[in-house]
Amino acid sequence: MNKVLMSGNNIIAEAAIRAGCRFYAGYPITPQNELTEYMAEHMRNAEGGVFIQSESEIAAIHMITGASAAGARVMTSSSSPGISLKQEGISSMAACELPGIIVNIMRGGPGLGNIRPSQGDYFQATRGGGHGDYRTIVYAPATCQELADLTMDAFDLADKYRTPVMILADGMMGQMMEPVIFKKPKPRQYSKKFIMHGAGNGKSKIIRGLILDAIDMEAHNWKLARKYQVITDNETLHEEYKTEDAQLVIIAYGTAARIAKGAIKRLRGNGMKVGLFRPITLWPFPELKLRALSAKIKNYLVFEMSTGQMLEDVRLALQGYANIEFHGRPGGVVPTPAELANVVAKHYEK
Repeated sequence: MNKVLMSGNNIIAEAAIRAGCRFYAGYPITPQNELTEYMAEHMRNAEGGVFIQSESEIAAIHMITGASAAGARVMTSSSSPGISLKQEGISSMAACELPGIIVNIMRGGPGLGNIRPSQGDYFQATRGGGHGDYRTIVYAPATCQELADLTMDAFDLADKYRTPVMILADGMMGQMMEPVIFKKPKPRQYSKKFIMHGAGNGKSKIIRGLILDAIDMEAHNWKLARKYQVITDNETLHEEYKTEDAQLVIIAYGTAARIAKGAIKRLRGNGMKVGLFRPITLWPFPELKLRALSAKIKNYLVFEMSTGQMLEDVRLALQGYANIEFHGRPGGVVPTPAELANVVAKHYEK
């Protein structure tokens, strides 16, 4: 397989097409516009491919809901305020147990914010974002190669569990260029009994999220909860970097984890034993793996490009068994590895 040099946004789009995405609906917003442009250009070359620039983000999410109900592999993409508008639709997809991919290339917020890279959407992504008791699988790639691999994996997981899956990156990852290899996609495994199509056998199929009877709605919620527990037990991903002898571990994801690795190299060069714990699935969060690490390492520093959101999951995972510090840069500020190294050094020397 040959490596191809592409930008992050284009990598996600190409990986989706290779994975069998045949319906895309989206609405322009910086910094993810290149993804939409790529889909507009290349979906017409995919057999059965449909591209729609919708009239709004709200329309886009409901368009992919309908296409998913008809059996298509579907995707939409946006950036932070656009994802906010999609939340009702994502909740509806979860309720109807419809697979689909939602890409969020995060920017600074709240409100319209700015168009710079940020990680302020962690709560929105990992807590469901919309109303009701539901969850969304959330992948947080840290390299362009992971953008390619995890996008393909996301389609498989969405089908396997009949649930929305979110790719959570940021403006820097969307714009950066790295060489990637696109792996061979797996054959699609998806039960057609859940697909809405012409009822030639005389039986109509109903896909709905409106369940007016409270007892029936409760039963549906518990059914979803059992599915989310299976996902938690089987689909959690993380990376550990130089934790074997570490005395302090940085916990970071996505672009922040890339910065952390640069800082760790500097710190190691100065004799400081620092490692990295990187969640790859933000939901389900790798809680048990982090808790196991705390048996031998007691000092942690959470680093996020936000005021501290993953910090809450870290606290829940470690449950007071370790010392936790925090360093954040919200609003679109991207710190250098040197800056982070200086911050970590101060905590290391305490």
